[in-house]
Amino acid sequence: MRTVGIRREDKDVWEARVPLVPDDVKGLVERCDVTVYVQPSALRVFPDDAYAAVGAVVTEDLGDCDIVLAVKEIPGALFRPGKTYVFFSHTIKGQPYNMGMLRHMMELGCQLLDYERIVDEHNARLISFSRFAGLAGVVDTLWALGRRLEWEGLAPNPFADLRQTHTYETIEATLAAVARCGERLAAEGVPGALDPLVIGVTGYGRVSRGAQEAIDALDPLTVTPDELEALVADPPPVCRAYKVVFREEDTVTPREAGVAFEFDDFCRHPEKYRGTFARFLPSLSVLVNAVYWEERYPRLVTKADTRELWARDERPRLTAVGDISCDIGGSVEFTVKDTHVGEPVYVYDPVDDVARDGVAGRGVVVMAVGNLPCELSRDASESFSHVLATFMPALVAADFDVPYEQLALPGELKRALILHHGELTPDYEYLGRFL
Repeated sequence: MRTVGIRREDKDVWEARVPLVPDDVKGLVERCDVTVYVQPSALRVFPDDAYAAVGAVVTEDLGDCDIVLAVKEIPGALFRPGKTYVFFSHTIKGQPYNMGMLRHMMELGCQLLDYERIVDEHNARLISFSRFAGLAGVVDTLWALGRRLEWEGLAPNPFADLRQTHTYETIEATLAAVARCGERLAAEGVPGALDPLVIGVTGYGRVSRGAQEAIDALDPLTVTPDELEALVADPPPVCRAYKVVFREEDTVTPREAGVAFEFDDFCRHPEKYRGTFARFLPSLSVLVNAVYWEERYPRLVTKADTRELWARDERPRLTAVGDISCDIGGSVEFTVKDTHVGEPVYVYDPVDDVARDGVAGRGVVVMAVGNLPCELSRDASESFSHVLATFMPALVAADFDVPYEQLALPGELKRALILHHGELTPDYEYLGRFL
């Protein structure tokens, strides 16, 4: 009989997500010849007895499990030779902070599958927490905006009563709270420095769509990037939020004069393009960043861009940035650290180039929580689990002892297999240069 373990998440006190919820564990136990072991946890959004009630064995020791499922990275001491591990490894960019973990797994001859790489034939992700990151990221950013306006003594403040995402029990309750902010905005307006309230969103993937779902609860009007300057110069008399979505062609331009933007060319040769997003910063009240970024791409916002903005205006319109992508020093260069739910924001001072926790001081408030979906742990876990459950029978049935070429896995799972018998699989051999 094959055995599957579900690890206890312990990265921080806010991490309550699970890869498989009790209902899906029940289905796995009933359909497959498998025993599921679950580490006990006082933090997990689903209690231990909920797993025991569906036939799982609650135990501390997962050492003998054939397959171990987790959400976040697994500490090196818990890996066992030859076993199979499935989690968000944060290794596919060659992230230096996880290369030691990857080397250790290789030395032990482990299998590693990464949820992020469970994709279809078009490279589209099939399983993620992305929507929930977008939702929670916007709510927490609007909460930060409200706290900042309070500190500045600016009123009316339609976001004064909004709380952080984790304080609401469901997505529906969270979006209802945002909708009330929209109603106050329409009835009371916003401080003159923010009128009109313009919320910019970068990207159009699942994170961005989740972010826009939360923004749309404000009942905003959607405008194009080209309409921003005129909107800010002559605000309409009726106060409401405005949403603008930026795509690649809005944020970069070819370095060579007279050459038109081409998406495929930009993806293949980003070095031929330079960032132009700074021209929109004076028009934005809030920026929500939801793009995938690698070092070879131009930055969205540099520290120099922000320094120039503050040099032109003592109190620029840009008040809060929600960097959901949370690449440290990445697409938003002044994302200098990731934060956590207990202390979610800091103020970046572009003049002195320093970051101070909280909402006080000169600069822009930055929300950069690294594990936003944990604020919607139940909803996020259920959505994630229902997709993962469809792949579990094939994963449990797979014979990882055979050579890679003979490994009978669905393409979606085989594309996610980074290590097999401790060796980098063909799609991931490029990681060797980071090791």
